[in-house]
Amino acid sequence: MHTARRTHGFTESVIRGMTRLANEHGAINLAQGFPNFPAPDALKDAAARAIRDDINQYAITWGAKRLRDALVRKYAEWYGMTVDPETEVTITCGATEAMASAMLAVVDPGDEVIVFEPFYENYGPDAILCGARPVYVPLAAGEPLDLDRLAWAFSPRTRAIIVCTPNNPTGRVLSGPELEGIAELCRRHDAYAVTDEIYEHIYYEGKHIPIATLDGMRERTITISGASKTFSVTGWRVGTIVAPPPATDAIRKVHDFLTVGAAAPLQEAIAVGLETLGPEYYRGLATQYRIRRDLLHEALLAAGFRCTPPEGAYYILADFSRLSDRPDDEFARWLTCEAGVAPVPGSSFFSRPELGRHLVRFAFCKTEDQLREAGERLRAVQSAR
Repeated sequence: MHTARRTHGFTESVIRGMTRLANEHGAINLAQGFPNFPAPDALKDAAARAIRDDINQYAITWGAKRLRDALVRKYAEWYGMTVDPETEVTITCGATEAMASAMLAVVDPGDEVIVFEPFYENYGPDAILCGARPVYVPLAAGEPLDLDRLAWAFSPRTRAIIVCTPNNPTGRVLSGPELEGIAELCRRHDAYAVTDEIYEHIYYEGKHIPIATLDGMRERTITISGASKTFSVTGWRVGTIVAPPPATDAIRKVHDFLTVGAAAPLQEAIAVGLETLGPEYYRGLATQYRIRRDLLHEALLAAGFRCTPPEGAYYILADFSRLSDRPDDEFARWLTCEAGVAPVPGSSFFSRPELGRHLVRFAFCKTEDQLREAGERLRAVQSAR
C-alpha cells in the first residue's frame, strides 16, 4: 500500500527504540532522557487536587489562563521579557509538539531550515514534514561555533534556524557572542530563530540567554520550552511557546488541529510549580545535575571512552573507538544486551550516519545510585578487554 513520501526519509525514534531494548534486557536505561526520581511534591499534590476539583475538561486550546499568566511572570522575572499572555503564549503537548507546530506554522515547502549538527533527532524530520530542506551546520562539543560557516549556510530560501541551548546532545551552552552572531544573520536574512530551551535551568558553565532578548530578535524568535526537564515530569507532556502575535496566531491554528490542547489538570499543576518553586529550587536542580554529570563523566573515562563534561543539559556524547571497532548501532546494542547499560547510537544525531559511527550518547538524569551501578558495569567492559 502507498504511504506518504514525506515519511520515507526518516525512521522511528532511535531513542525510544533503545528504551524498548533496555527494557527487554533489564539494562540501565541511559538512552532516553527521563528522570528515574520523583517530581516535586508541590506539583504532584497540585495535579491530584486539580483532578479532584474536576478540572478535567478541555482547557482553552492555547493554554489555561493560570499557566499562561504564571509563564509570563517567569519570563519577566528571569529574563526581563514582557510577554502578552493573550497573544504571545501557547501551551502544547510537550516541547516536541511545540517544535512541530511552530515549524508547520512558519515554514513553507521549498524553504530551508538551518539545523546545528549533531542535533536532537526530531529537528530534521520536522523540517522534512514541512516540505522544507534542512541545512546542517556543525556544532561540536568544546568548540566555538564557526560563524563564517554558518553565514555561508544562510540563503534567500532560509526561513528559520533551530537553536538548542543548552544543547542536546553536545551539552554546549551558546555564549553571548555566538548568539549575537546567530541573531545578526537572522536579522540580515529576515529569518526566524526557533529555539529549543527545554534545558534552560540545567547548565554548569556560562548562563542561559534567550535569543529573544537580543536587539531586534523579539519579533523574529519563537521560544520553546516546557516542564518536562525542569520539573522531572517528562510524561506529563506540557510544552510552552512564546512568540510574536502573528506567529502565535499561526501556531495556535496548527496546535488546535494537531492536539486541541494539553491536559487541563496538569497545566494547573505546572502553574503551581512556577508560582511556588523559587530560585533555590532551580539552583538545587543545577547543583544536583552537576554531581550526576561528574559521576557519569568519571565513569566513562575510567571505562575507556573519550568525552568532555557538558556545559549544560544532561547528556554526554562519548567516543567509544578505543573500546570497539563496531559501528555505533551495533556497539549500542551490544552494550545494552551484554553490559547492561543502554546508550543511544551517535549516528541518530547526524544527517550522514558515518559522522556518528564512533559515538554514543548517555543520559545522566538518573539517581546517583543508578549512575554508580552503570559506572561499575561500564568499567567491567574495560576490564574485560
